[in-house]
Amino acid sequence: MIWNQLPQFLVSGITSGSIYALIALGFGIIHNATGIVNFAQGEFVMLGAMTMISFTRGMEMPIFVAFPLAVLIVMGVGWLMEIGPVRRARSNNILILVMITVGASITMREVAMLIWGKTPRILPPFSGDDPLVWGNAAILPQTLWILAITLLVVVLLGFFFSKTMVGKAMRAVAENRRGAALIGIAVHRMTMLSFVLSGGIGAVAGIIITPITTMSYSAGVMLALKGFSAAILGGYGSMKGAIVGGLLLGILESFGAGFVSSAYKDAFAFLVLLLVLFVRPTGLFGKAEIKRV
Repeated sequence: MIWNQLPQFLVSGITSGSIYALIALGFGIIHNATGIVNFAQGEFVMLGAMTMISFTRGMEMPIFVAFPLAVLIVMGVGWLMEIGPVRRARSNNILILVMITVGASITMREVAMLIWGKTPRILPPFSGDDPLVWGNAAILPQTLWILAITLLVVVLLGFFFSKTMVGKAMRAVAENRRGAALIGIAVHRMTMLSFVLSGGIGAVAGIIITPITTMSYSAGVMLALKGFSAAILGGYGSMKGAIVGGLLLGILESFGAGFVSSAYKDAFAFLVLLLVLFVRPTGLFGKAEIKRV
C-alpha cells in the first residue's frame, strides 16, 4: 500500500523543497555579498507570513494588494538590519557579524510574539482548497501556487544577476569585495541590497507556505535550519545548488517521513546536513577554496 503513495510523497517533497530552496537562496545571497551566515533568515520568512495574515484577515485586504505590500515591509526590515547593526558594527570580524544576526533573529522573534502572540496563525489558500487528483497524488491548488511563484522568483533572480548592471555588480562583490571597490562599485550599497533581496525572498516563502501549514512567531527557526541545510547540501552560495539542494532535501524528508516515521521528519534535514559535511563539505555544486599560507 505504501508504494502506491509514492506520487503523493513526491508532490509533498517538491512542495516543501521549493520553500527550502527559496530560503537557501536568501542565505546564499547574503553570504555571497558579506561572507556571513544570516541567522535571521527564518525571521524574514515568519514576518512575511504574519504580516500577510494581518493584512488579509485583520484589515481584509485583497491578496493581490497584501502580498506585495507584505514583501515590501520585510524588505524594509532587511534594509534596516543592514544599515543598522550590521553596517555600524565596530568590528568587521565574520564571527561578530554572525552574532549580530543571531541577536537580530532573537529580537525579531520576541517582537513578533508581542505583536501576534504565541498562537499559530492560519492563512486561507489563494484559490480554494479542492485538490486536483493526478494518479495517486492529490495536489492542492496552493501547491501549484508555490511551484509557480518559486519558478518565477528563480527566473527573475537569474535575469537580475545575469542581465542587469546592479546584478552584475553584486556578483562582482561576491567574487572579490576589494577588487569590486577598486573599480568603483559601492560595496556597502550592494551589501544593503543583498539584505533587501534576502528579506523579500524570505517573505515570499513564508506567505506561500502558510496556507498549507500554519505560522507562529517561532516557526522561522526550524524553517531557517532546513533552508540552511539545503544551502549546504547544494553548495553554500550557489544559486543552482540552493534550488537543487532544497528540492532534494524536501523529497528526502518526505520519503523518510513516509517510509520510516513522520515523528522523525525534522531530523532528516539535520541527518542529511551531517552526512554532506562528512562526505562532501562543499556540497553538490560548491567549490573548494585554496588559500596560500
